[in-house]
Amino acid sequence: MKKLYRSTNESQLSGVLGGLSETFNIDVSILRILVVVSGFFTGGLTWLIYLVAAIVMPTDQQVRK
Repeated sequence: MKKLYRSTNESQLSGVLGGLSETFNIDVSILRILVVVSGFFTGGLTWLIYLVAAIVMPTDQQVRK
């Protein structure tokens, strides 16, 4: 099973979407667009989930140790 982590290579803000894109082999640009658009439709709930994930998820350097 693959582990979720924040990417230090593909990070714009905190690397959450970069880690998701590396884990699920999805283009990070598509994920970024989806998060921004869905944030408007969910009243900001997506952005809150992103913030919690940025705090909770370990970085890729912490996972590889």
